[in-house]
Amino acid sequence: MTTTQELLKTSTKSNFVQYPLEPLSREEVATAIAIIRNERKLGETIRFTTVILNEPPKNLVLNFKDGDRVNREALMILLDNATGAVYEVVVSLTQKTTIQWKHIPEVQPAIMLDEFIECEAVVKASPEFQEAIKKRGITDTDLVIVDPWSAGNYGIAEEMGQRIVRALCWVRSSPSDNGYARPIEGVIPVVDLNKMEVITVEDYGVVPLPPQDGNYSQEFIKNYRTDLKPLEIVQPDGPSFQVEGHKITWQKWQFRIGFTPREGLVLYTIGYEDKGRIRPIIYRASLVEMVVPYGDPKEPHFRKNAFDVGEYGVGTLANSLKLGCDCLGEIHYFDAVMPNSRGDVATINNAVCLHEEDYGILWKHTDWRTDEVEVRRSRRLVISFIATVANYEYGFFWYFYQDGTIQYEVKLTGIVNTTALMPGETSKYGTLIAPQLNAPIHQHFFNVRLDMHLDGENNSVYEVNTQSEPISATNPHGNACYAEATLLGTESEAQRIINPLAGRYWKIVNPSEHNSLGQPVGYKLMPGDNILPFLHQDSSIIKRAGYLTKHLWVTPYDATEKYPAGDYPNQHIGGEGLPEWTKANRPLENTDVVVWYTFGHNHVPRPEDWPVMPTGYIGFMLKPVGFFDGSPANDVPPSPSKHSCH
Repeated sequence: MTTTQELLKTSTKSNFVQYPLEPLSREEVATAIAIIRNERKLGETIRFTTVILNEPPKNLVLNFKDGDRVNREALMILLDNATGAVYEVVVSLTQKTTIQWKHIPEVQPAIMLDEFIECEAVVKASPEFQEAIKKRGITDTDLVIVDPWSAGNYGIAEEMGQRIVRALCWVRSSPSDNGYARPIEGVIPVVDLNKMEVITVEDYGVVPLPPQDGNYSQEFIKNYRTDLKPLEIVQPDGPSFQVEGHKITWQKWQFRIGFTPREGLVLYTIGYEDKGRIRPIIYRASLVEMVVPYGDPKEPHFRKNAFDVGEYGVGTLANSLKLGCDCLGEIHYFDAVMPNSRGDVATINNAVCLHEEDYGILWKHTDWRTDEVEVRRSRRLVISFIATVANYEYGFFWYFYQDGTIQYEVKLTGIVNTTALMPGETSKYGTLIAPQLNAPIHQHFFNVRLDMHLDGENNSVYEVNTQSEPISATNPHGNACYAEATLLGTESEAQRIINPLAGRYWKIVNPSEHNSLGQPVGYKLMPGDNILPFLHQDSSIIKRAGYLTKHLWVTPYDATEKYPAGDYPNQHIGGEGLPEWTKANRPLENTDVVVWYTFGHNHVPRPEDWPVMPTGYIGFMLKPVGFFDGSPANDVPPSPSKHSCH
């Protein structure tokens, strides 16, 4: 094992890198940890909750030239279990020294993966917990599974200042059984993560374990359908994309990727080649928050409202895609480097998948007079990762199309959260999915941050609604309609919700750049399925995630404004993030704008969602509107005909 002193003596690649947004290498992460340990003489009570690239200023990145020297920096968030203190630290890998050590008072960083493991062990060892489950006929703690859930903030004095989780528990009937079929209803161990001890075990009364298994794996499913013929995806000449480090080029698209413990996949400097030059579209794009409120008001379920990005980190929970058929075709994988909370550097192998997909018809026309048929098949580039958050799986997919379209899609699968009911009981706030097994109604809200850069930094945002024109001398037949664009000139004007009945979308334009028709170049954000939260405005979760009340927010770029519910939502009382920043009502016209889009999936569970949910889909599209002079997909060549049509 490399010692701290050896790491500090080792020359890293910090002084010269190919590009300033390249993620920290395994060596750089280890070196940053060694530097801070050596300088601060950190003890065993320090946990590393985050170690990532401290992204350079935007102007440095945009003006970077090959051969420029870059000061490489690591940003760390540290937690001292002994005192509960949290520190934000910046380490210069170039100078090999700490350049910032900042105490952040009265916050809780995200719950770490190894805290999950330690929490489960301490709950199972608790005599109070063992006594509670014995009342329910459970004596073998090896078969118990414990999911630590964030505690939120409900103004309870005893919880203030403590780093706590409230664990939900289930029990397996055998080591390979699906434990989520048998909730240990009403037993909630409350754990202090700093002390790693059970504070109390709440017991709301005995409810029998549901009687049926919910198994789904190959061990249990034997009678598979037998009429499926092979469907193979073959690219004999290899894929059409090129990868250089973390830079990806495909067709006319070009962008770079990063990966953080909090956001997972990050896309940088997205551009499209047009007339021999790369035209910038987005500087940075990522999922920046995700909230899952549950709709059961009873004890203890009303406290289920997880901020899966801010309280856990979907990057930390990313799957290694070397197991399971998550992607098909000629695939390029990217690893994700991050330490555990003790500072041991780990790698999630194959965390990100890059591949191409056939996507049906790109465009087609038949000239019926000449019988000439022209058709082009659509191909899209897919870059994705999948995170397992306790019972749920989330797939996060970016798609790039040949016509300049960008799509973001979340795929929801896994196992619904379950609770137990008494025999014959049903719940107003959930669905009976198996005998005595309830799945509460809940919602999944995602927020994506789009740092726009359409042909330059200064952009404006418009809302576009289609309007019917009243019957008049100019509209005597009542058929006239028109698209009305309204400038969203300030932050208060740019807090909007969807309106599908008006065909509402939002258009980001560069007022200083025009296409050949004299129109400002632009892209439109097209909402897909969406919903607002079924939460009272005075509820704890709305106070903590006020951005959920609007689908669209727009802010002027500020490097410190990264997350819509604030930097530290875990156990926070609320009021941070977008609702707070936008009180300034800053001007937005012709400036460097950030577009924040919130979209929600409403899940009223079905029996068909059990035991593993068929995938649900939700997301949005970004489509060019006057960005090009015509269709950029006209030069896509015809596909060779290799199969007969029947």
